[in-house]
Amino acid sequence: MAASTPLRVLIAGASGLIGTELQRQLRADGHAVLTLVRRAPRSETEFAWSPEARVIDFRVFEKADAVVNLSGASIARIPWTRRYQKQILDSRVRATRALAEGMAMASTPPRVFVSGSAVGFYGDRPGVRLSEDVSKGEGFLSDVVAAWEEAAALAPEATRTVFARTGLVVGRGGAMTPLRLLTSLGAAARIGSGGQHWPWISLYDEAAAMRHLLTSSLSGPVNLAGPTPATSDRVTRALAAAMHRWHLFSLPERLIGTLMGDAGRELLLASQRQVPTKLLADGFVFRHETVEQAIEELVRPTPVD
Repeated sequence: MAASTPLRVLIAGASGLIGTELQRQLRADGHAVLTLVRRAPRSETEFAWSPEARVIDFRVFEKADAVVNLSGASIARIPWTRRYQKQILDSRVRATRALAEGMAMASTPPRVFVSGSAVGFYGDRPGVRLSEDVSKGEGFLSDVVAAWEEAAALAPEATRTVFARTGLVVGRGGAMTPLRLLTSLGAAARIGSGGQHWPWISLYDEAAAMRHLLTSSLSGPVNLAGPTPATSDRVTRALAAAMHRWHLFSLPERLIGTLMGDAGRELLLASQRQVPTKLLADGFVFRHETVEQAIEELVRPTPVD
């Protein structure tokens, strides 16, 4: 597909942080946006589905040139009880299978499927440069992502399928919300040693990378991460500096493990130096090359029309 050709893009999970920004950018580029909703449709561009039951009208895929899958329960909800861990896994796998199976039933399936994925695939890998060819790691999130990508791989052979492996999205919402709240209260802190790498990407570049993937020839795993890796200490210090707050405290690893369990160890203490090897080689240009640039835009006051 040529980059200048208007597309009909069907989005699952369109109301979330990434989905909202992706819709904005797609419409600004002249593309048509269709969305899957879990309620009665309110317009001709909305289509009902029940991802938990894997129920969807496969004919919706015949209206779409591309499908973007952003469905899944939040991993930021704490604690990770066994019941919630099951919800994290099932919400991703069932929704993705429903999409893949629906596309397979369509007489003319979409040409591309960009399915959400995560850096959790790699597990905790201190000192390792995490390009897309690095093998699966260990841990709950690694197992979840592997199952998630296996479900996406059920899409038709005629559909180019991409696994968009994403980490910390620097935007107004998501995982940045508790970090901004703590910082605003003067409680910004080094997390653990502070030396663990946090894979980050600005919200704008996350959506822009997905737009790029719709017309690219890339397939399989693609890392969606900023081009300049950053440690967690660099992220929290940049946020404190941008918000003109102190950065004086420290949260010991033992305390994080005690309070948050596996969630704390995998979300906050894991070191993942993720690099966007495929995106850069494919010519994608980042708007925000450093985490400081992304955070400066995040905290900048929103203009009032």
